[in-house]
Amino acid sequence: MIKLRFDKALLPTGWAENVAIDVADDGTIAKIETDQRDTSPSSGVALPGLPNLHSHCFQRGMAGLAERRGERADSFWTWREVMYSFLERLTPDDVEAIAAQACVEMLEGGFTALGEFHYLHHAPGGTAYDDIAEMAGRIVEATRATGIGLTLLPVFYGENGFEGEPLSPAQLRFGNDPERFARLLEASRTHLATLPDAQLGIAPHSLRAIRPEMFNDVLTLCPSGPFHIHAAEQTKEVEECVAALGARPVEWLLENAALDRRWCLVHATHMLPEETEGLARSGAVAGLCPITEASLGDGIFDGTRFLSASGAFGVGSDSNVLISAAEELRMLEYSQRLKERARNVLGEPALSTGRRLYEGAATGGAQALARPIGRLKVGCRADIVVLDQDHPTLVGREDDRLLDSYIFTGGPAAIADVYVGGEKKVESGRHIARTEIRARFAETMRRLVP
Repeated sequence: MIKLRFDKALLPTGWAENVAIDVADDGTIAKIETDQRDTSPSSGVALPGLPNLHSHCFQRGMAGLAERRGERADSFWTWREVMYSFLERLTPDDVEAIAAQACVEMLEGGFTALGEFHYLHHAPGGTAYDDIAEMAGRIVEATRATGIGLTLLPVFYGENGFEGEPLSPAQLRFGNDPERFARLLEASRTHLATLPDAQLGIAPHSLRAIRPEMFNDVLTLCPSGPFHIHAAEQTKEVEECVAALGARPVEWLLENAALDRRWCLVHATHMLPEETEGLARSGAVAGLCPITEASLGDGIFDGTRFLSASGAFGVGSDSNVLISAAEELRMLEYSQRLKERARNVLGEPALSTGRRLYEGAATGGAQALARPIGRLKVGCRADIVVLDQDHPTLVGREDDRLLDSYIFTGGPAAIADVYVGGEKKVESGRHIARTEIRARFAETMRRLVP
């Protein structure tokens, strides 16, 4: 039994002082006691770790490589061509090295669990590896080396657009028919069985990448979910969906996919008010990636309407151009401020905006990843982010003001330690395996970057 003690902790019932947390052998919280004024050492302010519900780990390797304007106006679609060019060179060893570095940065940045939206499956040209889930296995190994929790979401990608065009040469590494995808999913399950607490879901990439008649057949390969899908990220996508299917992406999913709590719609940026409210009522999670959505010029999610309708949301690092749990939440709120030309837009009267964002993203992210996380509660995993209350951005703050200062001012620099399943993975702001993982990543990038 591991026993942890903190000066303060954010529990489901609110802030508590002198908190002792007992961690069982399986990494779950066995007991929580408050006001434990004994002489055992204590450290900092404990928060439930934040889930990262949407990531493409390999894209961490191309962060910063698409910031040069081309001859024509740049957009998500021109960025995608840069991404395709980068991934064409990646080997399984490269993917593992890049993913491990991304996971280190996630843990140091306040994320304790990862939802990997995994679509880089095959060798260049689309030939399957001898182990059809070789790339999934490399994601598993990266999470094992770093200790971050994992929900793996193998992606089905079968079409190049709503008209059913063949996959482009660059997309062949993603592509599967339902039969080959079923084999890939089963092989991924075998890799995940080596991690004691991992979860498996399924992710139709987007409505432009799967025929409507295949949709339900693919979902039956993992009937209990979780189910994740990109939806309504770009206006071009919305227009093409209307032309092909007679409905907007979220509208089509609401009418045809029986959306419920098992679902996470990633981005959901371009929705009409009735779609926004319908998505909230469905119980599905809106998977928001505000830093990437800003980086790619996607647009701004209708956060005020969605939260007013009691919608569930979480955040993810997506393209991993910048990895920080606090900064995702900050960007989410700041995007709403720019849109509404107001302050504390997603807050509630006289209450902490940071706390509403943090607790909402923790709860929604846990739901999206189908993991018992996001709360410091008996039975949940002991995934804990510990803030340094003596950090210059936090000193003198208490409770909600401290949480607000972490999100809107301090960020990763204010994180002292991070525990996953009760095991310390980050100490004094540095991952315990940072040196060797960073060295392997650096060697990989020196070879990959032209």
